[in-house]
Amino acid sequence: MSNFIKHQNWRYATKRFDATKKISNEDLEILKEAIRLSSSSYGLQPYKVIIVENPELRAKIRPVAWGQSQITEASHLFVFANIVNLGEREINNYIANIAETRGIPSENLAGYGDFMKSKIASLPEDVKNNWTAKQTYLALGNLLNAAAELQIDATPMEGFEPEKVNEILGLDKLGLNAALIATVGYRHEEDASQHHIKVRKSKQELFINL
Repeated sequence: MSNFIKHQNWRYATKRFDATKKISNEDLEILKEAIRLSSSSYGLQPYKVIIVENPELRAKIRPVAWGQSQITEASHLFVFANIVNLGEREINNYIANIAETRGIPSENLAGYGDFMKSKIASLPEDVKNNWTAKQTYLALGNLLNAAAELQIDATPMEGFEPEKVNEILGLDKLGLNAALIATVGYRHEEDASQHHIKVRKSKQELFINL
């Protein structure tokens, strides 16, 4: 745990990446597995994660992401896209996955499936989309923590135009919406931000014990 805290102090929102340094395939697989194992409500994982390496696509995304250089300079670009208007199909697929993974007859899980449908499928579409978008933050957290453990830099981003990113990547055709972006790679030695002392609230200010 002491190393975990040490690595959390080491990480920061990298402003400049070294475009000459790339994440190894081995480390990339670890980051992907960390995302895959992330917690989510009901375990549904109501999102997809698009990993963009294609330089032409990233060049198109940069102008609609406030021109931030990390988009094109980082080793990899992760786009967390929530499922739009999630419904019974996704829940049925999840139930089937549970049954296959745990060796349980699907009919034994019907009650759980019906419970999820009663809580989720009936929600107004805007409320449902807001909920699935929030789930992507849990997956992002796992990416940030895993990257820090590997001494890989990562920058989470909300500063982009989702509709434009959806169009560039064809996400709307897949029933997806870009909710979050994270650039991942290695800090540039000239990135002054790495030398800034981390600023956080004190424990006394942040926590309330009841």
